[in-house]
Amino acid sequence: MKGMILLASMLWIWSATAFAVGIQYNLRVDGLSCPFCAYGIEKKLTRSEGVESVIIDLEKGLVIVKVKEGITFTEAHFKKLVDDAGFTLKSVTEASQ
Repeated sequence: MKGMILLASMLWIWSATAFAVGIQYNLRVDGLSCPFCAYGIEKKLTRSEGVESVIIDLEKGLVIVKVKEGITFTEAHFKKLVDDAGFTLKSVTEASQ
C-alpha cells in the first residue's frame, strides 16, 4: 500500500512539472534581412538568464523568445537588447507556450 501511495505521489509530481511552461514573447524587429543579422540578435537574447530558445523568422521580421517558467521580461529589456544588436524593436506580444 505504501508503495502505491509513493508511486502515485511521484507520478503527480512528475505530471505537474512536465506540463510547467514559461512565456513566449513575439518580438517584431525592423532590419532583419539575413542570417548574420539573425545570429546577432539570437546571441544577445540567449545571453539573458532564463531564455530557453530563440527562433527567428527573417521573412516576417519576427523573433520568438521562449523563457523558463517563472521568468518574465519587460518590453524595455527587449528594447535594450535589440537596440544593442543594432536593430529596432517595433512591438512585443506575450503568449503562453
